[in-house]
Amino acid sequence: MGNAQASASSTSSPRFSMASRAFSRQELDDLRALFVSLAAQSQTGGRAISRPVFLEYFGIRGALGDRLFQLVARESGGGEGVTFEDLIVSKATYERGTRDEVDEFIYQLCDVTGDEVLERSDLETILASIRETIFSENKEAGEGSNKRTFEAFINSAVFSKDAEGVTRKSMSLSDFRSWCILIPSLRKFLGSLLMPPDSGRPGFQVPALHYLENISPDLLLLNKEYAWHIGGGFSQQEVQEWRLLYHSSLHGQSFNTFLGNVTNGDAQTVIIVKDTEGFVFGGYASHPWERHSDFYGDMKTFLFKLYPEASIFRPTGANKNLQWCAVNFSSDSIPNGIGFGGQPHHFGFFLSANFDQGHSFTCTTFTSPPLSKTNRFRPEVIECWGIQTKGALDEKAELVKGTVLERFKEDRNMLKLVGLANASD
Repeated sequence: MGNAQASASSTSSPRFSMASRAFSRQELDDLRALFVSLAAQSQTGGRAISRPVFLEYFGIRGALGDRLFQLVARESGGGEGVTFEDLIVSKATYERGTRDEVDEFIYQLCDVTGDEVLERSDLETILASIRETIFSENKEAGEGSNKRTFEAFINSAVFSKDAEGVTRKSMSLSDFRSWCILIPSLRKFLGSLLMPPDSGRPGFQVPALHYLENISPDLLLLNKEYAWHIGGGFSQQEVQEWRLLYHSSLHGQSFNTFLGNVTNGDAQTVIIVKDTEGFVFGGYASHPWERHSDFYGDMKTFLFKLYPEASIFRPTGANKNLQWCAVNFSSDSIPNGIGFGGQPHHFGFFLSANFDQGHSFTCTTFTSPPLSKTNRFRPEVIECWGIQTKGALDEKAELVKGTVLERFKEDRNMLKLVGLANASD
């Protein structure tokens, strides 16, 4: 289908004919129009898209952009640039191929030197290109914090493959797939490089972080790079805007203050802890923090590490022990505090009601290792962010101006958290 759109040389290629079947006639027409437009800007007589025009249009900076151009142009040899045949064959493999075909393409994409050995230096180059592509306008984080953040992404990678002529082990395709599971934003980004740059490409979105102007970014655990990482676990809409609800250095290390702030905030929250050993980790809660005597929540909930390794751990379905919030219970079997996964007294991540201690154990709920250096930890900083979809800030402002009944509901929710609501009935 759509072969009439191709040139005579294209129609003679079996690979082009097969790749064309992955697209509808309208999609082929649209791709032909894009090709014609870009080739006309390339000074190739309309025969190909030159490297500068290709990189400018798709907006991928650094060595990753060069490697992408090289892979897309390989069908024709890339003498003049990317031909229409190159574009169709590469997009069919990269965007419409089997999972194995797509993974293999992305794996080759990360081998920026093209030597068929994926080393740590390749990953450093890839992340440098991502940093330049996505965060080049980020003025909130200094050079040091950016570098430290991206080192944490590489620290979660495994290199198990012996490569001929290389003294250090390299990353196998299996290692790479495992790394992409731990860093889903990376997989989303690398899987959408040939999408039109104005279509909201997955992996390119960075949450807007809202906090009071008098708060220094240096005080916050969360930066835009970490937010990009955590946002990989969300849908596109949930990535949009995050608002600081609680910070222990600003509001005091108080469980009651925390509950009061998050009760009047958003249903979805991200909790981040830095312990006294310097480890940074936390969890995403998809449901409001409400008083329960047992686990609750849904399969959107997940745990994460930020430093010294960055990883995301999603629910496995092994059990439904997802989210925990116990307040003012006197039973030893119901520990007061907030937590995720595992079992009471043996959570995947738990903060005591005094906010002065916590623990993190290996957890089948998320197949997560201990998030902290040791199973028992002491929090140094605790912060919580509310996840808001685009435009929710304006809606929240209107809610504050709401009726007495709406304000009463908020007050009653707070009473429910501290276990007093039922006493007034």
